[in-house]
Amino acid sequence: MDGMDLIDAFDSAFEEWDRLVHEVGPRQWEEPTPCSDWNVRDLVNHLVSEHLWAPHLLAGETLAQVGDRYEGDVVGGDPVAAWERAGSGSWPAFHREGALHGDVHVTGGKSPATEYGWQMTTDLAVHGWDLARGIGVRSRMHDELADAVYAHIAPMAESWQGAGVFDPPVPVPDDAVPQERLVALLGRHP
Repeated sequence: MDGMDLIDAFDSAFEEWDRLVHEVGPRQWEEPTPCSDWNVRDLVNHLVSEHLWAPHLLAGETLAQVGDRYEGDVVGGDPVAAWERAGSGSWPAFHREGALHGDVHVTGGKSPATEYGWQMTTDLAVHGWDLARGIGVRSRMHDELADAVYAHIAPMAESWQGAGVFDPPVPVPDDAVPQERLVALLGRHP
């Protein structure tokens, strides 16, 4: 695929998500997000949990080996510190030499590590947009990141919607910016 490679896309999405988590005000944790089942705290909890899992999965551990230690509330009384801990483990795990070679164990079975990397990048990027909306700030997703994620997930988006992962696409005008096209593809109203 032309454009941004996986690690550059991951880094761009990770950086924006990290910025946004640090912008959440003390009274904003209960604010709604475009994810109808999640408020700001729930959304951050979701990403923290995913990033706690990442070092284990990228090291070849199975779901059974990780167990249920990252289920439920993993952010406790300090969601920002919880994110910092999770991110400080997942970022180096993705950058470890050879981390994206081979397969990782995920809920649906084994998956190529690169596919897992794109899924994690997609979650960071799209949920970063959700978080920005939830706290009332502008998302700064780079066009190159939005284009790269869109190109990677567009062929799979319909099957994800059929599985209830995302709402059906939302129409956008032909002149929509890349981030609007991406979030609309995954059922968000830009």
